[in-house]
Amino acid sequence: MNGLIDGLSGLALLAGVFFMLVGSAGLLRMPDFYTRMHAAGITDTLGAGLVLLGLMLQGGWTLVTVKLLLILAFLWLTSPTASHALVRAALSDPGNPRPLLHPHLPSSSTEITAR
Repeated sequence: MNGLIDGLSGLALLAGVFFMLVGSAGLLRMPDFYTRMHAAGITDTLGAGLVLLGLMLQGGWTLVTVKLLLILAFLWLTSPTASHALVRAALSDPGNPRPLLHPHLPSSSTEITAR
């Protein structure tokens, strides 16, 4: 049973590291701020979640697992919220360039909330 848990833990850790590396490559390769924020937000949540899952499997049913679950819940709540807030702030600033994929988006925050 220990071998199975170690294997699953190692698989989760490797998958988490893979997604984090893909996210960092996305930060370097994506063309504009908005697609970079998408790459960072998605892979940050998924990569960190898998790494924390692998660490929870290694920790067993201890206080460490409870702390890791609290960290995971905090990351799941704050990472998408922070990404969303950054993109909304960038969209509301008229000095920022429009997104490459959706150039027809409104230019001010009042137009965004009116829809």
